[in-house]
Amino acid sequence: MATFVLEIGSEELPSRFLPLQDAELAGRFAAALDDAGLEYGGLCAMSTPRRAVVTVEDLNPVQKEKEEIVLGPPVRVAYDAEGRPGKALEGFVRTVGCSPEEIFRQQTDKGEYVAARKLTGGGSALDILAAICPEVITALPFAKRMRWGAYPVAYARPLRWILALLDDVVVPFAVGPVTAGRQTWGHRVHGPGPFVVAHARDFAEVLANACSVTLDPAARRAKIVEAGDSLAKGVSGTVLWKDDLLGEVQGLVEHPVPLLADFDPAYLEIPREVLLTSMESHQKSFGIEGADKKLLPHFLTVLNIAPEDMACVKQGWERVLRARLEDARFFWHADLRDDFATWLRKLDSVIFLGSLGSMGDKTRRLEALCRWLAECCAQDMVEDAARAGRLSKADLVSGLVGEFDTLQGIMGEIYAERKGESRAVAQALAEQYLPAGPDSPLPRSLCGALLSLADKADTLVGCFGLGMIPTGTADANGLRRCALGIIRILLDFGLSLDVRQVFAKAHNLYGDRPWKMPASETLDKLMEFFVARLRNYFLTQGRDTLLVDAALGAGTEDVRDCAARLSALVVFSREEGYADAVQTFKRVSNILRKQADLAELPGHWDPSLLQEDAEKALAATLENLLPRLDSLWAAHNHTAALACLNDVRPAVDAFFNGVMVMAEDEALRRNRLTMLRLLGERFARLADFAALQM
Repeated sequence: MATFVLEIGSEELPSRFLPLQDAELAGRFAAALDDAGLEYGGLCAMSTPRRAVVTVEDLNPVQKEKEEIVLGPPVRVAYDAEGRPGKALEGFVRTVGCSPEEIFRQQTDKGEYVAARKLTGGGSALDILAAICPEVITALPFAKRMRWGAYPVAYARPLRWILALLDDVVVPFAVGPVTAGRQTWGHRVHGPGPFVVAHARDFAEVLANACSVTLDPAARRAKIVEAGDSLAKGVSGTVLWKDDLLGEVQGLVEHPVPLLADFDPAYLEIPREVLLTSMESHQKSFGIEGADKKLLPHFLTVLNIAPEDMACVKQGWERVLRARLEDARFFWHADLRDDFATWLRKLDSVIFLGSLGSMGDKTRRLEALCRWLAECCAQDMVEDAARAGRLSKADLVSGLVGEFDTLQGIMGEIYAERKGESRAVAQALAEQYLPAGPDSPLPRSLCGALLSLADKADTLVGCFGLGMIPTGTADANGLRRCALGIIRILLDFGLSLDVRQVFAKAHNLYGDRPWKMPASETLDKLMEFFVARLRNYFLTQGRDTLLVDAALGAGTEDVRDCAARLSALVVFSREEGYADAVQTFKRVSNILRKQADLAELPGHWDPSLLQEDAEKALAATLENLLPRLDSLWAAHNHTAALACLNDVRPAVDAFFNGVMVMAEDEALRRNRLTMLRLLGERFARLADFAALQM
């Protein structure tokens, strides 16, 4: 068995490209080897900023042979009337490369055909790899690709070298101007190279020793953490590791060297969030905190070089961070001198979106919408919710948020506490943008949840009113994210709100606007969009499609109740008799659906018109069942209500078997339909049984 290694050398790639590159290389190479019939033991792909490496172990140097049956022309065409071989058969024999004696007949769905056995495979792995490699390299998907010089090939960054070895043999191919060879280049300072690799098995050793490159991302990460923790321990601190930042940093270096630097303790007066943002976002560095969980005047950065004069490099990093912190301190002091009233006036000059007015207009709408929402479900926090709505966007015109825009909302909380607002209001300001995605955390406070819900509803209504409806994958205003956020908040906090009413209230608060469509049409389209997101949410939770559609079909305005009904349906679907019950009540639904005059039916059946034993039995069952169903509905006990289906099903089945529902006598027909309607209406609140295709 052989070892194969491919190294794609390029100019430095952005860190965010590396995980996708590794996954794509591994997946595409594995698929290509499998398609080619090349057997192998293991395959891995790893990257640094300057190189992507694929290693294949225990590779069979010869393609696996296999026999396949090749169909030729139909027998009626291959032979003439006397059974002699025709020209079609002769051509097939030449094409396949077999003798006439090897031809046999094969029966197929389309009739009888001549066929031959053909042995395929057995090709050289060297030749196959020479074809696979350029195809995989040029097909790698990147967020951005570029061309260089006059070459037609495109890659994330210009290619500089390619190493491709099958054991000790170079795999011959070229990509654009670069021809594969056995040379590699190392770290630009500590091992520039070039270095000749004699055998594929030697590549890892050459890269680690001569090139001074740590190829494995996990190993680079471990080196950073181990050395960083040791440096922080020297100042009695702990590194504030962040997984996403650590992943980015390890993707920026080939030779990681952590460095502990300092800043003036006077800057610790700046809020912790601002300090960490300055370090993490702008310097790709990590904060250090003490045993008391307070920040220490130190930070950890990661170099891609072991400098001769570490003190000089340290001073350079400190100087850059100091400039950032000086700006932050200036804006911090300036912001503290302002008040919310000043910022609210400034918001009137900040455009929200298109013709939807200013941010000041938006905060006034949010104030009213938050007040209304709190009146619906949180009477004890009406004033706090309204105040949070009014102040929600005030920090956007602060100096610090202007400098560090990722701190919007977070600085709102800090300023609110500094300026005397209640804790509920301050926390709501920090949580107003949550959740920011499907995996983002939710607000922890009810006040924050109401503000987030109001903000998202206001944005959805405004965009839909202007006809800015997402199509395909395009969603510039994040409306899908807004809808999903509303769904998650309603479910997590157990809020029983009519979503259409929420949207209608939000629409009314806009007042007179140059809308693209009437309010009713806007709300219809918005609800259609929202229900699609709700359906997708349930499906991503692993719910059965039919059950989801059945629950949605019974009503979608109350998301909490819809989720509860779906959960009850899931439980009911696992019970014995589920399929029979569904079929029975689908029949009830279908009969009622065909009646145009259901609204004209009386509110109760007439006992004097009951003739058949089966309808009398059904009436007796309903007398006890309907009040019970109403009670269970009021208590939101949907599981128990659905369980009643099995209790009433025998009476309904007997009714259908023994009674002509659509009797010629109008009085009898209406009386029987009334019983079905009263029963059907109760269960229609729980599910659309017509959606349950059995």
